[in-house]
Amino acid sequence: MNTKYINLIDQTYYFPQEEFTLDGDNLKFHDIPLMELVEKYGSPLKFTYLPKISDNITRAKEWFKISMEKHNYKGKYHYCYCTKSSHFKPVLNEALKNDIHIETSSAFDINIVEKLKETGRIKDNTYVICNGFKRDQYISNIARLINNGHQNCIPIIDNYEEIDLLSEAINDTFKVGIRIASEEEPKFEFYTSRLGIGYKNIVPFYENQIKDNDKLELKMLHFFINTGIRDNAYYWNELVKCLKVYIRLKKICPSLDSLNIGGGFPIKNSLAFDYDYQYMIDEIINQINISCAEADVAVPNIFTEFGSFTVGESGGAIYEILYQKQQNDREKWNMIDSSFITTLPDTWAINKRFIMLAVNRWQDEYERVLLGGLTCDSDDYYNSEQNMNAIYLPKYKKDKPLYIGFFNTGAYQESIGGYGGLQHCLIPHPKHILIDKDAEGNITTKLFSEQQKADDLLRILGYDMGQKEEGVAKSEVIDKIGTDQ
Repeated sequence: MNTKYINLIDQTYYFPQEEFTLDGDNLKFHDIPLMELVEKYGSPLKFTYLPKISDNITRAKEWFKISMEKHNYKGKYHYCYCTKSSHFKPVLNEALKNDIHIETSSAFDINIVEKLKETGRIKDNTYVICNGFKRDQYISNIARLINNGHQNCIPIIDNYEEIDLLSEAINDTFKVGIRIASEEEPKFEFYTSRLGIGYKNIVPFYENQIKDNDKLELKMLHFFINTGIRDNAYYWNELVKCLKVYIRLKKICPSLDSLNIGGGFPIKNSLAFDYDYQYMIDEIINQINISCAEADVAVPNIFTEFGSFTVGESGGAIYEILYQKQQNDREKWNMIDSSFITTLPDTWAINKRFIMLAVNRWQDEYERVLLGGLTCDSDDYYNSEQNMNAIYLPKYKKDKPLYIGFFNTGAYQESIGGYGGLQHCLIPHPKHILIDKDAEGNITTKLFSEQQKADDLLRILGYDMGQKEEGVAKSEVIDKIGTDQ
């Protein structure tokens, strides 16, 4: 009988795959021997494989180049990285090797942009697309960046007040974009995105607040839907509505020359993943080309803001199975040496599934299990793969340690999980490893951060043992509420 773990994977998926191969009994990821990582750094650990970031950027640029040449598209293509997916310096440094641009979401993003300009990673001609709802600090930081000479900073107008706020803070003329408040999928709990300005209101908004303002130049229309770029009626319907707005606006606003189609390229979340990126890009470019030709307007330059697609497939996490608990006659719980809630929060918050595979013992027999985290929270578990309602792993054996890996976890998990801060039940955040290749193509590893220690958490909680009592500021009585004067 084919009862080994390798037999299960081989029968269920096409295996090996481009990034997943076997070395005897052990799994390799992009030729990285994962058990060697475990032996060197221990478990739990997280890692970022930096070359995958450049690889995905290069692939996307090539797909757009092929489609634009095929359809004789006259506009240019600009790849932007959505920084909120991962703000880490090594990630930004790797992405910016590839002549890309940046999309920001909040005030502190601009401070990162300024740091990257100081080191030459971001140039004066790099586009900085500023999305998000903008209040005082964000407005101030955007204005500082533009006032210091970064003319390719384009704030995307999200609400009606932002024009006046930006005009007051920015000294000279500046470029802006407008974000479309797209309609959400029918299954959503609301009809229209809270972000941006409604389809019907964009042209009146331009005529009333931008057209006669000598400080402003409208350059971009921004289109994004929450479900991402998918081949379904909903996406194509929203894209058509967006193009109608672009055409109407272009006819009365000659300076408008760019269409930002946002992000939302899916990443591989299963060994059975199948998505035709080239086909989708081909159809998008074709739709824009046809619509603009029929309306006799120039096609726009295309901007994309890929976040998860840029960094998601570069990340991974490795855990050890510490113990197995048989809670009833059917359910076996394999307990990991960390927490899903804190290290892979999307598995808990939005029921997201990542690729999960055993790291070692592929020649052993398998069993069906549930995975549990270390916190005392009932929701700290993982119970199914993307394409099957179950988890199968090599059988637990106390004398044969079992390690498991979660892959393509490089987007959002650190920021949502509160990297470096408090963790649920004070479970420490694991160590983080950077993996790269040297000039000869050899794999190199570097410890980016140690696993959190008790002192790190005590300091955040105010229990810093090194803090002297006299060094603590005394509380000041502001008011005596509810007492007789």
